[in-house]
Amino acid sequence: MKHLVIFDLDGTLLNTIADLAQSTNYALKELGYPTHEEDAYRFMVGNGINKLFERALPEGEKTEANVLRVRQKFVPYYDLHNADKSLPYPGIPELLTDLQTQGIQLAVASNKYQAAAEKLIAHYFPSIHFVAVFGQREGIPTKPAPVVVREILKIADMTSTDTLYVGDSGVDMQTAINAGVTSCGVTWGFRPRTELEAFHPDYMVERAKDIEHIVNK
Repeated sequence: MKHLVIFDLDGTLLNTIADLAQSTNYALKELGYPTHEEDAYRFMVGNGINKLFERALPEGEKTEANVLRVRQKFVPYYDLHNADKSLPYPGIPELLTDLQTQGIQLAVASNKYQAAAEKLIAHYFPSIHFVAVFGQREGIPTKPAPVVVREILKIADMTSTDTLYVGDSGVDMQTAINAGVTSCGVTWGFRPRTELEAFHPDYMVERAKDIEHIVNK
């Protein structure tokens, strides 16, 4: 049985791709750059917003200065529009409620910048207590570095064997491997199943409620 479940946010708890795409396209357009179809962003997200902007910029324009210019346009817009179209995936609210009722500790480890991660969790899951909600923070290595997972383990006073890490991408599976915790890939997120399978996760699930079965094994 697991006593702590750490969730990725984008592509795992929430389908945020429409708002991420809309906000990035807004920033690109404001700066005179071409925009992208929404579905293309599924392969740009996952490593923090600076990497998202680098991937979204045209070839020859992927400079640090341009990434910062896009960020300056993106953040104020996304802060206002990050809940326009985003929604929890089917079964996620019920899963979180059931796990909480059982006394399972819950946490979030995301590469989304911290303020947005906190806002979205508070907005969509107001009745759920998370022992930690960590996004991208200054001076803290992003996933797949294991730092954030180890920080959560310390806060929750749990060991790696007590812990299940749930995510939708190769970055998430590598994070779990690096942190030495049990990994669970979800097939409803932004990345294809083959990307998850390449990391040989301990579990793969197609429905949110299947995570509860893993926790209670």
